[in-house]
Amino acid sequence: MPVNQMTSKEVTRKVINKEPLFILDVRNENDFQNWKIEGESFKYLNVPYFELLDGVEGIVDQIPADIDVLVVCAKEGSSIMVADMLSEEGLTVSYLKGGMKAWSEHLEPIKVSDLKDGGELYQFVRIGKGCLSYMVVSNGEAALVDAARMTDVYLDLAQEIGANITQVLDTHLHADHISGGRKIAEATAATYWLPPKDATEVTFQYQPLEDGNEVTIGNTTINIHALYSPGHTIGSTSFVVDETFLLSGDILFIDSIGRPDLAGMAEDWVGDLRETLYKRYKDLSEELIVLPAHFMIIDELNDDGSVSEKLGILFAQNHGLNIEDENEFRKLVTENLPLQPNAYQEIRETNMGKINPDEEKQREMEIGPNRCAVR
Repeated sequence: MPVNQMTSKEVTRKVINKEPLFILDVRNENDFQNWKIEGESFKYLNVPYFELLDGVEGIVDQIPADIDVLVVCAKEGSSIMVADMLSEEGLTVSYLKGGMKAWSEHLEPIKVSDLKDGGELYQFVRIGKGCLSYMVVSNGEAALVDAARMTDVYLDLAQEIGANITQVLDTHLHADHISGGRKIAEATAATYWLPPKDATEVTFQYQPLEDGNEVTIGNTTINIHALYSPGHTIGSTSFVVDETFLLSGDILFIDSIGRPDLAGMAEDWVGDLRETLYKRYKDLSEELIVLPAHFMIIDELNDDGSVSEKLGILFAQNHGLNIEDENEFRKLVTENLPLQPNAYQEIRETNMGKINPDEEKQREMEIGPNRCAVR
């Protein structure tokens, strides 16, 4: 009986559609506990591959027959072998093509909204890592915000919809993933924008992105208005798009707020973070739809798989926006932090242009969940 494969895109559709899936993860327990494929209707069994080398008879009765079964490992090799053994026992199973490496890199483009005068806004959901990036399209031109290093997905969509990428922007110097911004700008001759306060050590040319900049694409009615919003980094900059959407970078998420410590400056930047969230953002329209650069948990996905919420609702429901006591806020964002992202210093140096790791090294640097939020 041939063993089936399931792609990351197919698994993503199951996540979005809340379909059931039974996952047999054959990585070691620590890797599984640290980072796994998450879905609202998913069930799991974690048995390390080395425990199955002598056969799968001991777990056959734990594998359901009434829902799809997916075997998962780091790169796919071990999962193919386990899937083969289960198939020989008469079970119908699939393995994840490319393993968790492929899961980490999958980007799912989702159209968020039409814009005024015929424009469009797309969100790219990096489902396995929680990263979100954006494409604003108008009149045959496109701007990218916080692009990931898997650049083909953006270039392919632009070609598909007949748009030229003319502007590439990063809301800040990223520490949890490698930016594709510079690579895309070089490939398309687009202008690459970066907040200058985050770019003091970069080794390449960029256009300084400062408070009040307006980046216009296509029809002049669609503009990307830069709003200086420090706190996650000293240069963090948000964008108000089409007077409707707030691209908040890593400052504000749906269920949490940004952490200020990834450049070692938590005590210095906590005041900036509070001022951005409690003053700068408070002065904006509550009707703005917040589009963050990350999501933390699968529950933050909307029914179509996108991630968004009105600013007014976040001010009512997000705990990080409702801490009146400044000392309590300071304690929350300096003491209540998750582990720092994998290889975050190397990622920062890559995004500065100081080092240039090969593709396999970049994959290793990014493996694991994002950790850009205060818990």
